[in-house]
Amino acid sequence: MERQINGYWLEVCSNSSYSAIQAQQGGASRIELCQNLENGGTTPSYAQIKRTRDLLTIGIHVLIRPRGGDFVYNDTDFEEIKEDIKVCKDLNCDGVVIGVLKPNGTVDVDRNRELVELAKPMTTVFHRAFDRCADPFQALEDVISLGFDRILTSGLKSTASEGKELLRELVEKAAGRIEIMPGAGVHADNIKDIIRCTGVKSIHSSAKIVVNSTMTYHSSLFEGMNEPTMETSVEKVKELCALLEELN
Repeated sequence: MERQINGYWLEVCSNSSYSAIQAQQGGASRIELCQNLENGGTTPSYAQIKRTRDLLTIGIHVLIRPRGGDFVYNDTDFEEIKEDIKVCKDLNCDGVVIGVLKPNGTVDVDRNRELVELAKPMTTVFHRAFDRCADPFQALEDVISLGFDRILTSGLKSTASEGKELLRELVEKAAGRIEIMPGAGVHADNIKDIIRCTGVKSIHSSAKIVVNSTMTYHSSLFEGMNEPTMETSVEKVKELCALLEELN
């Protein structure tokens, strides 16, 4: 079940079942569940997906990305992607967030078609692999032809705010055939501007805070494995929801 906010949908990228709970308590419409936000997000574990599905009543879309790096996958990667899609379907997730490219920056039509068919009846979202495409308008048509429901994109820029003009063009070119959802760097200071500029109805934010380690023991002999982590902030989600309520 997705909660509508004044005619808009706020998707919160959550990197754990705990973060997902914070998103729901803050009023998010749905979540994108992933882990490893520090590297752009990768596929969460089986336990994370199951636990989150058990705890949440709002929509859960799972990022299926077997590793960091690019979106050109070898056969082993691709088989893993398919198995993760089956897991999400078995666990009654609402959707999966996927995307495969060719080395020349075009959409891998054959492989993505196979994934979309496998994911049915779940919602399918083409993730920010879109922002690595050489021609966004050709990529748009390819993704539409494959039957995806939504594209998550920053408009081929580092942030959605920087890419808002292309986002607006993509919305116009899509003409209702697919939903365009801005994401990357969306926060309280720019969410209204992005929506007003682009005309979108869904928007994606991590609404995250940085949490320092609670370790009190520190060793000068060893580096790493004690770094700050990220988690969804219920207060930030509430703030974004309140801003959406103000739009007219």
